[in-house]
Amino acid sequence: MKKSLKLFYIYASLYFKMVFQQRLGIVLFTLGKIIRFLFLFLMIFLVFSKTRLVKGFSLNQMIIFYLTFNIIDSTAQLLFREVYRFRSQVVSGSFDLILLKPHHPFLRILVGGVDFLDLFLLIPYIVLTIYYILQLPNLSLLLTASYFLLIINSLIIATAFHIMVLALAILTTEVDHTIMIYRDMTALGRFPVEIYKEPVRAIFTFLIPVGIMMNFPAKILFNLLSWQFILFSIAISSLSLLFSFKLWDIALKKYQSWGG
Repeated sequence: MKKSLKLFYIYASLYFKMVFQQRLGIVLFTLGKIIRFLFLFLMIFLVFSKTRLVKGFSLNQMIIFYLTFNIIDSTAQLLFREVYRFRSQVVSGSFDLILLKPHHPFLRILVGGVDFLDLFLLIPYIVLTIYYILQLPNLSLLLTASYFLLIINSLIIATAFHIMVLALAILTTEVDHTIMIYRDMTALGRFPVEIYKEPVRAIFTFLIPVGIMMNFPAKILFNLLSWQFILFSIAISSLSLLFSFKLWDIALKKYQSWGG
């Protein structure tokens, strides 16, 4: 574990130096993310200027849904940005060199490119979320602890999705479309899945666990989840991670190396 953390730190440091060589790109990229966040935040206020409740949720609750989504999504992008560049390693054959290294390849291809730009945005998301959570009535230590537990559970599901993308990149040499499909699906979790009609709601809760990933942490704060659903969400994350590892093993067996 100590060796893995040291390697993680080295890869993160090198990527940090590489990113900050393009200062104008950093400013434009960060500005675009801030504008998108503020635009959707403003949209929530505009909707609630016309109605007090949306599918039974108040303004404060909808903001917590949105901020929770941003925390999970930004943390996943912060940790797994290297996945977006994996295709070039497979096509060029440099993935061969990664497999020869005396450490697990995930240290390089999964978490080897920590995106510090998302870290700068993650901090205000967390501060805003804490502020709005403290405004909730009947808030308890148990509900707060369950919220953080389900945040971790959501990140496990996000990890499983990204490992699947890596596996599919080996099998099909395609990353861009797969990761964008993942991003589009998870974007449905910005707001509670209750706003969608059936069968969309059921599909993105039980078949594709976007609702579990993005909505369940906020719902537990509002005391809308039973302990059975908490156990169900943990079971889904565990099965998703096991499936992703199995798919990864299959992909490695199919991998033909450069020029194969």
